[in-house]
Amino acid sequence: MTGFLVFDYEIAAKWLELLKEIAPSVTRVGVVREPTNTGSIGQLAAILSAARLSRVEVIPVGGQDSKDVERTVTEFARGSNCGLIALGTPLIYRNSNLIITLAARHRLPAAYPARSFVTDGGLIGYGPDPIDTHRQAAGYVDRILKGENPANLPVQAPTKCELVINLKTAKALGLEMPPSVLARADEVIE
Repeated sequence: MTGFLVFDYEIAAKWLELLKEIAPSVTRVGVVREPTNTGSIGQLAAILSAARLSRVEVIPVGGQDSKDVERTVTEFARGSNCGLIALGTPLIYRNSNLIITLAARHRLPAAYPARSFVTDGGLIGYGPDPIDTHRQAAGYVDRILKGENPANLPVQAPTKCELVINLKTAKALGLEMPPSVLARADEVIE
């Protein structure tokens, strides 16, 4: 078996790290997930592991559909010093606009799994660079077409990630983006 992983679970730990860096007052993080998705389980586990070092309380929110997402995020947002992380699963992508809207409505700094969330108004996104992944896949196809046995090609994790920041959203939340984060950004949306 060969191919490319869509996510490395350690990327999820980076979402928490970035969220704490841009919103240091956050002490409670709601993680929007779908409980039965295996990717969701692995990403949440990575965040929980990182949270022990950050002294952040992680609270799973979300569920099976958009109603669950809206209800649980709204309930979570009633607390103080809250932030949000959206996992990279099908439910989250299908409900990206809802999640972005809820984060804005409840003034929650939020980290997302991809650039598309940030271009749609989310605060910060960090995830695999899709162009780089496609380039790597093309290399595998070339090797297979030249006769290499696919069984000899290892499964590949993402090797290049992109960090995208929306300064307009940061301003709306009253956040000043740290220069160290801005310096690492692949794209800054103003």
